[in-house]
Amino acid sequence: MSIKPDHWIRKMALEEKMIKPFEEKQVQNGVISFGLSSYGYDMRISDEFKIFTHKKTLVVDPKKFDPCVFEDFRGDVCIIPPNSFALARTVEYFRIPRNILTICVGKSTYARCGIIVNVTPFEPEWEGYATLEISNTTPLPAKIYANEGIAQVVFFEADEICLSSYADKKGKYQKQMEITLPKI
Repeated sequence: MSIKPDHWIRKMALEEKMIKPFEEKQVQNGVISFGLSSYGYDMRISDEFKIFTHKKTLVVDPKKFDPCVFEDFRGDVCIIPPNSFALARTVEYFRIPRNILTICVGKSTYARCGIIVNVTPFEPEWEGYATLEISNTTPLPAKIYANEGIAQVVFFEADEICLSSYADKKGKYQKQMEITLPKI
């Protein structure tokens, strides 16, 4: 398995629409950086958020998830309450090739402020807008800036093609177009 470099990511984004919209260079001036990097792509967070509130439930159950625990918010800056989290989606739509698996890691700018981004891997042939979970681990409210960098996607090429891709399995999060809550 090998990690893919910037020129491969650029080629796949432009020729195969692997990332759309695609920023060919790292954008850094006055924003949390996003765009193509040496061995990855810094994706952006959109201006759509679902902010968790504990006021409407006593237990969070992934098998019987109550969507009422979220408040919808749209704007340039999302404030996540202390020791809470929000869901959001990426600006970019991803189409992952069959021989590729991605790992996503949060931006260090946020991590150094106690804000953690959790994204599961993008499996072979998964496509859609990624749903992101942003945790505020601090005892203070935390700002998240829409349309700026939030996490980096690193692309790994497999030595062999998988027998069953995410598309083959008809994955439950395939082609998601909005923030998607847990599904069973």
